[in-house]
Amino acid sequence: MRIAQIATVDTPVRREHSGSIEQHVWLLARELTAMGHDVTTFGAPVSEVAGRFVATLPGTYAENGAPEDWRVCEVINIARALEQAAEFDVMHLHGYLLGLPFDRLVRTPLVHTLHVHPYDNSTAMRALYPQACVMGISHFQWSHVPQMPPVAVIPHGVDAGQFTLRVEPGEYLAFLGRFIPDKGALTAIRTARNLGIPIRLAGPRNEYFEECIAPEVDGCLVSYIGAVTGEERDRFLGHASALLYPIEAPEPFGLVQIEAMMCGTPVVAMNLGAVPEIVDEGVTGFVADDASDFLQKIEPALRLDRVRIRATAERRFSAAAMAAAHAALYTGIVGK
Repeated sequence: MRIAQIATVDTPVRREHSGSIEQHVWLLARELTAMGHDVTTFGAPVSEVAGRFVATLPGTYAENGAPEDWRVCEVINIARALEQAAEFDVMHLHGYLLGLPFDRLVRTPLVHTLHVHPYDNSTAMRALYPQACVMGISHFQWSHVPQMPPVAVIPHGVDAGQFTLRVEPGEYLAFLGRFIPDKGALTAIRTARNLGIPIRLAGPRNEYFEECIAPEVDGCLVSYIGAVTGEERDRFLGHASALLYPIEAPEPFGLVQIEAMMCGTPVVAMNLGAVPEIVDEGVTGFVADDASDFLQKIEPALRLDRVRIRATAERRFSAAAMAAAHAALYTGIVGK
């Protein structure tokens, strides 16, 4: 198939040092190209992606003459990609559903993915274009509008080769994520202290970290190691005895959970959002209903089979599995 991937233009499309959506598009383009498809990616300049690449703007948001308004940048990006629609069998748009109004203007089938929670504007956009092919990244993501189910649900995947199975973990719990109240870092710290198990925190510092998290860091039971990427992220997750994911607000996915699983590291997470779709209860981790239940799930998680965790993660969330599901979706759409 001739497939177009239309990335967002917040950052270039690269394996690392780019935004999460751009990294997802990079991985999808690589896997689809490896499957033998003819893939073209549209996005910001200086991208490094498998297949063909077309830059649609002179730079990222407000850079090198690109407009300052991010929405304007995304619409230009989409419009310039769709100008070449006749060259493709299917085009996949990742730009916050901003491509929905173009759906009836081109003959090439379009697939739309929203990679964040669908707030009111996103739901209203879908209602205006009910014929559009919108896929979901979890069943939870669109569950609040059951009258508009996604055409398919394909969870995000990760490159299994970037993560190392470690059957002998270290003796610390891990928290990895943004430092905002909804991520539950304070719950993770309290849990570790109640159990007397060291916890290491990773993620970029911000105002919330300085005000609420930094006072809890003692360098002994609670340590902060900074932001982690690449091999450092692999080591951090792989040497952890468990990943704590005590979110306090529902999320449409949660990539760090599957990254930990790829290392064989069990996940203990709150029963919110897409968590029950990601964590296989008693296999790759445990799901808790409240802080007390969360505490009780740590010890059983430490006894889970790390080899089985990795195998389950590869089967469900590998980049290859993700790409195969996308290719099947594209084939079904093109064949209509």
